[in-house]
Amino acid sequence: MRDITRIETDPRRSRAVVYNGVVYVGGMTAEDRSLDIAGQTKQTLEKIEGYLEKAGTDKSRILTAQIWIKDLERDFAAMNEVWNAWTAPNAAPTRATAQCEMGAPDVLVEIIVTAATKG
Repeated sequence: MRDITRIETDPRRSRAVVYNGVVYVGGMTAEDRSLDIAGQTKQTLEKIEGYLEKAGTDKSRILTAQIWIKDLERDFAAMNEVWNAWTAPNAAPTRATAQCEMGAPDVLVEIIVTAATKG
């Protein structure tokens, strides 16, 4: 049986879980919620990169992403600009983007990714 590795676990959640060659990174948001959508997206993607690194992989191995935006009409284009600059060349994952009510009023974007490990 393969081991399950949990990264930064508390009673409610793990920030990332690695199992059977796949890394599941839970919903990430920006630390500085006073930023606009571009700033929050950039911080969130940097955070995701950190968890992928802790799991022994990188953004070029992302398989799929879910992006949740507070105001899709207002922020979709600006979020995409940051996302497009961030994704690894020739390695864009599958992706879904939706508008939703966020867990806190100052969160503009939350991103979930699943990636393959390097092993």
